[in-house]
Amino acid sequence: MTIVRDLAPGDRDAWRALFHAYGAFYETDLADDVLDHVWSALLGGALRGFVAEEGGVVVGFAHVRTHVATFSVGEDWYLEDLFVDPSVRASGIGTAILEHLVKIATWEGGGTLRWVTAESNATAQRVYDKLATRTTWVTYEVELGG
Repeated sequence: MTIVRDLAPGDRDAWRALFHAYGAFYETDLADDVLDHVWSALLGGALRGFVAEEGGVVVGFAHVRTHVATFSVGEDWYLEDLFVDPSVRASGIGTAILEHLVKIATWEGGGTLRWVTAESNATAQRVYDKLATRTTWVTYEVELGG
């Protein structure tokens, strides 16, 4: 049975291994200072972290941030990262994480939950298309120095 819960300080090593695998999935070698930065944000409240467990083993995670909504009352929820260990994919864990996020966001006042994924990530999109509405918004980004 999948349990989705808040990330806890004791999850550090399992989270770190999964976050390395997440970076590798997107062909990015995440340096230790990046992982330390994200972990600090998760424990410091800038990001909220959730983990999925199967049989007491952390097998997935999600990072979420909220901000004031400008088109509705409530918060806008943004899913920064979602990752499930490849060894347990297609077992409903990603769906369980997303359903948990919807439940938490609804319980905390509603709003909108949004996320993006790589255009090439067809596997994830099959899951997302069952749970959410694909929008017509196009995403842009500017890399800032610093």
